Amino acid sequence: MNYIEILRQNNLLREINEPVSIDLEIAHASYIEVKKTDSKALLFKNVVDKNGKKYPPVLTNIFGSFRATELILGKKPDEIAGEIESLLKPKKPQNFKQKVDFLSYLFSMRKIFTKKLSGRGACQEVINLKDSVNLLDLPALKTWELDGGNFITMGQVYTQSIDGNLANLGMYRLQIYDKNRLGMHWQIHKDGANFFNEYKRAGLKMPVSVAIGGDPLYIWCGQAPLPKGIFELLLYGFIRKSPAKLVKSITNDIYVPHDADFVIEGFVDTAKFELEGPFGDHTGFYTPILPFPVMDVTAITHKKEPIFAATVVGKPPLEDKFMGHATERIFLPLLRTSVPELIDYNMPENGVFHNLILAKLNVLYPAHAKQAMHAFWGVGQMSFVKHAIFVDENASNLGDFDAISSYVLNRFGTKSMLISEGVCDQLDHASPNACFGGKLGIDATNDFCEFVPEILSDELLLAKFRAKSDEILELKQYKTDTKSPVCVVKILKNRRADEIFNELNEFNKYFKILIFFSECNGEKVRLDNIYILIWRLVNHIDALRDIYVKDGRVLVDASIKGRIDGFNREWPKQTDCTKAVVDELIKKGVVRNEPELFSKFEIFG
Repeated sequence: MNYIEILRQNNLLREINEPVSIDLEIAHASYIEVKKTDSKALLFKNVVDKNGKKYPPVLTNIFGSFRATELILGKKPDEIAGEIESLLKPKKPQNFKQKVDFLSYLFSMRKIFTKKLSGRGACQEVINLKDSVNLLDLPALKTWELDGGNFITMGQVYTQSIDGNLANLGMYRLQIYDKNRLGMHWQIHKDGANFFNEYKRAGLKMPVSVAIGGDPLYIWCGQAPLPKGIFELLLYGFIRKSPAKLVKSITNDIYVPHDADFVIEGFVDTAKFELEGPFGDHTGFYTPILPFPVMDVTAITHKKEPIFAATVVGKPPLEDKFMGHATERIFLPLLRTSVPELIDYNMPENGVFHNLILAKLNVLYPAHAKQAMHAFWGVGQMSFVKHAIFVDENASNLGDFDAISSYVLNRFGTKSMLISEGVCDQLDHASPNACFGGKLGIDATNDFCEFVPEILSDELLLAKFRAKSDEILELKQYKTDTKSPVCVVKILKNRRADEIFNELNEFNKYFKILIFFSECNGEKVRLDNIYILIWRLVNHIDALRDIYVKDGRVLVDASIKGRIDGFNREWPKQTDCTKAVVDELIKKGVVRNEPELFSKFEIFG
């Protein structure tokens, strides 16, 4: 099935014939496009680099809308979720027809298993071996100005266990070092890294194949949070009702989709590591330079007329918004197996998924929500969630963020909070330690409100704060019509935030929740942009270190951390577009000059 043609027929594809560079230009154009309410996939037909070298076409934002994602899945995500739920809780057939239908359905399930083809696939129409291998001929993108190089961002990374009994499909960024070496960014919690450790213990090189393109459903399956040990392409078969058809790689024993546009084959020497990064990742911040395994490439194969798939990550909203929404809907039934009373959940896009989750619960007993928080933090990829907010069945739709935030704030008190510690995403930069840190749960299933502050205008409250501390720069209050208004404050940070908080506590009858922000590393803070403020807040805090309670008041320190906080890791810069690049794209007609859009999503910081 030609998905580019499907997008074209549904007016979800924009084809760009102007010359556009893999060095920042394609990424910046794609980054801006997907933030529009009518965003489309972009097919760049005239792809060059800054020196004028020509490359195959590049396709970005293929999952760039809810409609495009549904077309790729072939149905609505809730329909797939319903099918999963019926499998988990099958109903006993009541008559002969229902029995026949049930047996027929079970028989069709044989198609979920992958099918290995003999011979070569379309992905192997052109084969490059030995000296013909050249990763530099691929149109891999440099997305952000401070990125360490060009990265493959939509590679399907296929690996297998050392005995060949388990296979895995993951989606990791891959840095191109030179013509035949790739940096493998395996985070320590991923199955690919677990397989790597098997080969390392055995002293063997690890076979790896990376597919690019083909059916875009492969890509979505690669990021799906399936239980450990389940091959992600089984989910492909379940959704398509047709097996994923695979062919053997030319130079290793890994099987890859027959219809991929490109396949990169090789081996990882488990004794070798190389510095990888920096890279502006999906959190919207650059990850640090760290050692990661290296893949020595032994072959690059491709179709005769391939198209290179790429995605762009950075500050939300981006393509992962739509991929994540499908994941959220489809995996709700599986999450209910751990939390049976779960009614619904929502991962707000500006919470970059693992940083914030909202959940609605059918509450059966006291502290039920706190028990459910622990269950969430113990389930697969949900264990990476930093902040979880639970409401009861009487709350509004979780997607109505304005109503939900008011509901939570009208029930919030210091006893609402559960602060814990556990694993966090390796990309998280706020925790004092890599890969684990503080977690916050908020129980809004009951009314824990202890008092309601007296409200002053922003101007009067700012004057009082400034009279006490000249470190207070700006102030804005939100949700003053609730029992727990939120006061966001920009500070000039020369000391620990709790020291400033203690001084401001003299005026505590006028506030209940204070959130401090600060500026540094070129990071600008706009207190009037609540969308970006929430993104910044959930990125910047570690609950164990950054939440203070005094006299029933709560301070959340979302400022940039440094030595005065006892923070010894490197604090990263945020990903911002290079204005000169955007100006050039506007001049070419590739990007429209939309100051309101640029401001709303702080395109330039």
